[in-house]
Amino acid sequence: MNPEQLQLTIGWLYPTLMSTYGDRGNVICLQQRAQWRKIEVQVLSLDQESSAEQLHQVDIFMGGGAQDRQQEIVMRDLKGTKSGILQEKIEAGTPGVFTCGAPQLLGHYYEPALGQRIEGLGLFDLTSKHPGYDARRCIGNVVFEVTASPLAQELETMLGSKPVIIGFENHGGRTYLGNVQPLGHVVKGYGNNGQDSTEGAFYRNAIATYSHGPLLPKNPFIADWLIQKALNRKYQTTVALEPLDDTLATQARQAMFKRLGVRC
Repeated sequence: MNPEQLQLTIGWLYPTLMSTYGDRGNVICLQQRAQWRKIEVQVLSLDQESSAEQLHQVDIFMGGGAQDRQQEIVMRDLKGTKSGILQEKIEAGTPGVFTCGAPQLLGHYYEPALGQRIEGLGLFDLTSKHPGYDARRCIGNVVFEVTASPLAQELETMLGSKPVIIGFENHGGRTYLGNVQPLGHVVKGYGNNGQDSTEGAFYRNAIATYSHGPLLPKNPFIADWLIQKALNRKYQTTVALEPLDDTLATQARQAMFKRLGVRC
């Protein structure tokens, strides 16, 4: 297939309300890595003014972080037809990355430190709770090995080595998984709750993680996996991606691993 014929639509969920921690960087990275390969990209901002039908156009979902008040606003807007279409898309294998507060919305509920429980969409079998304002926040650099199947195996084939993600976490809530795979095993940092060494969750082709902000620029192989999954699903054929020069990203990752005392 001619690359000039390829086109992807990135659905950016609530960019004004849910972009607390530099989540725009993930959208830019995904868009740029596709365009470097001459893949046409449309970024669709999905907010309160968007119709439910626009969700059908999305090939890759991007969701970011928000404060408790913004999460409540988002959840009210997502109820009904929008949540049904989002669930349908995820169940059908539409890939996506949901960082920081977004996974809490995809779970059963989030209990803030103060105020009412925020009911989630129940797409992921997980719950999130804030232990209270006196509790220590989970903040700092985080490193974890991807263990979720088949994601871990597909990334290892792509990289030729075990996939390790480096990021930054800053969350008060603690997430507890039910019948859903953790995205990975924590090497450094807190992860979901600072207790069970799990980080994030993985369902179908949807990645949920507390590693927010510039997740994709720090881990460009995740961006490439999203692009490839989206193209394969959209065009119903295997699309090989042209390799890119990631020398600088690799050097930056190695510098951070050294700084954190992690051998990868």
